[in-house]
Order: sequence, then C-alpha cells, then structure tokens
Amino acid sequence: MPATIGFIGLGIMGAPMAQRLISAGYDVVVYNRTASRAEPLVAAGARAAAQPLEVAQQADLVLSIVTDSPDAEAVLLAEGGAVHGARKGALFVDMSTIAPQAARDIGTRLGQRGVRFVDAPVTGGDVGAKNGTLSILVGGAPEDLDRARPVLGHLGARITHCGPIGAGQTLKACNQILCALNMVGLTEAMALARAGGIDPALLPEALAAGAGGSWALEKLGPRIVAEDDAPGFMIDLIQKDLRIVQAMAEAAGLPLAGTAVAQSYFADNQAHGEGQRGTQGMFRALARRA
Repeated sequence: MPATIGFIGLGIMGAPMAQRLISAGYDVVVYNRTASRAEPLVAAGARAAAQPLEVAQQADLVLSIVTDSPDAEAVLLAEGGAVHGARKGALFVDMSTIAPQAARDIGTRLGQRGVRFVDAPVTGGDVGAKNGTLSILVGGAPEDLDRARPVLGHLGARITHCGPIGAGQTLKACNQILCALNMVGLTEAMALARAGGIDPALLPEALAAGAGGSWALEKLGPRIVAEDDAPGFMIDLIQKDLRIVQAMAEAAGLPLAGTAVAQSYFADNQAHGEGQRGTQGMFRALARRA
C-alpha cells in the first residue's frame, strides 16, 4: 500500500473519489486548479499542493481526473506538471476521459522520464464516485494495474484490464455511445408515454426489469419525471466525449448515425444555455422540438 496517494482534479467526480481514499485511511495530497475546491478535503484530512509537481513530489502513486485531453497533458506534462516532481518509478493513473491517442502520447512522454502510466477512465457518474461503485476501464501494463488495484478497489466495483495504454479510453468511448443513445431512448419513451396519457413515472417501475431496462431508466428516469436536471454528468462533457467518438469513427470509416442524433439533442440543450446541466436534461430539448 502506498504511503501517500496524490490526487489531481477535484470536480464532480474527483472530489468524492478523493474523499473515499481519505476515508479509507490513506494519506492524500490533492491539487485542483480552483484551490477552494480542495478546502473540504483538507478539512477531512488531506493536504493541499499548490502545483501538480508538488503532488508528485510526495507520492509514488498519482491519480488524476480532469476535463479533456489538453487538461490531462497540462497537469501531467506542462510547466509545473506532475512529471517534473515525479519520484523514480512513480505510477501515474489518469482517470479522465480523453482521446485514446492522447493517452498513448502521454504514456510515451512519461515513459521517457521513467514514469509508469495507465489510462483508467471511469463510468458510473457522481453516484458511483460517491459510493465507490464505478466501473474502471484500464489501459496499460498488467503489472502497473496490479500495483494500482488496491487503491482503485476503493473507487470502483469493477476494474477491467482492456489492453495496452489507450485501450481504456477506447472502451470508454464505446460506453459514451451507449450512454448517449440510452438517453435518447429514455427521453423519447417518456415523451411518448406522456403523449399517450401514461404517467411517465410508471416507466422505471414497469420496465426497468424488462428487456428495455437500463441504468439510465433506473437512475435518471425518476429525475426526468421530476424535471430535475442537476448535473451528475454534464451535457458539455458528454458532447466533448462524443466529439472524441466521432473523430475515432471518422478515422475508422464508421457512420455513427445514432450518435449524431444524440449530439443534435445535446446541441439544442447547449444552444439554450443548458450545457452545464445533467445529461438527463435532453428531455428539455425533445420537449422544444415537440
């Protein structure tokens, strides 16, 4: 077990993940670009660093979860980045959702500095981050995963080794297609129920255990019924992820028409200032079209 864990990125996902490690008894050093977000964790027992490199100076295992590929590159590789404070043989685990090629490039550049790296994006939303039930999709050497697994076990209920560096991000891109299209199906089904005189609140109760059941129906269906679009995962972020998906699809010559439908709904949300709402807010875009 590492004596100290570094944690970079304290947003909707990162803050509860870091809190779980503190609660598990680890010595945790945290960094966030907006320093005030570290204050609740410091109050819970963490130590705050002023720069990512200061995190790495104190930890052999550094976890990061930030918004996009440029953000991951910045906190890990740029001036003041974690690599500049890394201990010999340190392991960096990036849990952000970024492009697979970006993960491979980061791994190569870290490797040139003697730092081990795995990409380990997560799925399960803010609920999974709080409860430690995330699915963690890992790309990298098996021995590096074995080294990180005891810590990751406090964050996720399922840890899957997907292949070499970048493979975790590839599988996460597949996951985001499923999330987006499940949301299309959920919002359209609820709209049709309402139009047919059925209380949409019946859908999670009646259909969750059937062939049409999904995590989205069970967890987000009740939020849609309540017109609650508070963010567990923001529309702006899934749109970022779907752009990664479409870039991968274009390179492979795949026409992802369903993904494009989801993007069009989410684009409507963004055009109406709803980009920082939860993805279940797609119901508002559908209502406007109706």
